[in-house]
Amino acid sequence: MPALCRDCLTPFETGARCPACRSPRIVAHPELFSLSIAHMDCDAFYASVEKRDDPGLRALPVIVGGAHRGVVSTCCYLARIKGVRSAMPMFQALKLCPEAVVVKPRGEHYAAVSRQIRDLMDALTPIVEPLSLDEAFLDLTGTERLHKAPPAVLLARFLKRMEEEIGLTGSVGLSHNKFLAKIASDLDKPRGFSVIGKADTAAFLKGKPVRMIWGVGAAGQRNLDAAGIRTFDDLARWDRKDLIHRFGQTGDRLWHLARGEDNRRVNPHEPMKSISAETTFDEDISDRDLLDGHVWRLAEKVADRTKAKGLAGRTVTLKLKRADFTAITRRHTLREPTRIADRLYREAAELLAQVGDKGPYRLIGVGLSDIVPARAADLTPDLLDPTAAKRAVAERATDAIRARFGPNAIVKGRSLR
Repeated sequence: MPALCRDCLTPFETGARCPACRSPRIVAHPELFSLSIAHMDCDAFYASVEKRDDPGLRALPVIVGGAHRGVVSTCCYLARIKGVRSAMPMFQALKLCPEAVVVKPRGEHYAAVSRQIRDLMDALTPIVEPLSLDEAFLDLTGTERLHKAPPAVLLARFLKRMEEEIGLTGSVGLSHNKFLAKIASDLDKPRGFSVIGKADTAAFLKGKPVRMIWGVGAAGQRNLDAAGIRTFDDLARWDRKDLIHRFGQTGDRLWHLARGEDNRRVNPHEPMKSISAETTFDEDISDRDLLDGHVWRLAEKVADRTKAKGLAGRTVTLKLKRADFTAITRRHTLREPTRIADRLYREAAELLAQVGDKGPYRLIGVGLSDIVPARAADLTPDLLDPTAAKRAVAERATDAIRARFGPNAIVKGRSLR
């Protein structure tokens, strides 16, 4: 059986240790050198960056998130052993792991580190589909001729370089499609390298829970449970037409996934689905004037990000979270896409006004979805708001001034609330 040493990159036939360096860190599989679709996921990315930058944190459990009233963005494996998980309320995380060190997120710094990792990926293949700052799909088909090594060797080399040059570790899943590659990358974390081949796909999926399917959230899991579908075996017993009748087009995809089939290509130009921003308060807020100020600041952030990416959106979303963590979501779809902060703010503020619940709230968020290229945005003047065009012109002038003199060169009064 083909095998590869992950430390010295020596290929060899199966053994307990590498014959060249005696390392036990090997990966072996009959299809090891013929598969080319991979998923790479950094290990506890934010927390690992913080530990790398501050050696004093290396032996301690680290939680990255917003203060006591925030939520956990991510945490290191020492904290995960205690039961801490991403998106967990911070007070609950600190009850489980009171000795943890809480570090506030450094978004721009993480993005800079992510670009370093992406550069290493781009050196392997131009077909990289990022999913977030710390994970991506890679299609290495045809790269063996260029790099004089099969994809498995290139991936092991990539992980080794990432650890030595950037100081971070990651886990790789290698398979024959995206669905199985993503599952594989999570099988042996941290510092993992797992393979699911074509020949062993059916055996691998047998008895596995359907919650392994990426994108099936809590609501989707409840719908599957209601249909008696808890494992891939349950799913495989359903007729294709019946799945489509019950779940729509998702049912057709589920039928294929039950058989380990996924024809999606790795797409380096995968369109962005939404752009959002949110904030968690230090104390619960019910004052509508204060909430309105937060809506403006969040609308500005979303608009700035949208403009920076040359995009626009058609659906505005307002998100509120009560003190007991129950959520309220309101959406409104515009007649045409926008990327103007003033328009986004006014729509989100109207959604806030329609919420009858008086709060108090611990979190508020604003989002823009149904994303399209910017050239399709803000083409038609609002007949019911004759001053909207003037405000849009003023906003573009403000953008130009901020671009030249800094983000605080012009500040709206409503943002001070």
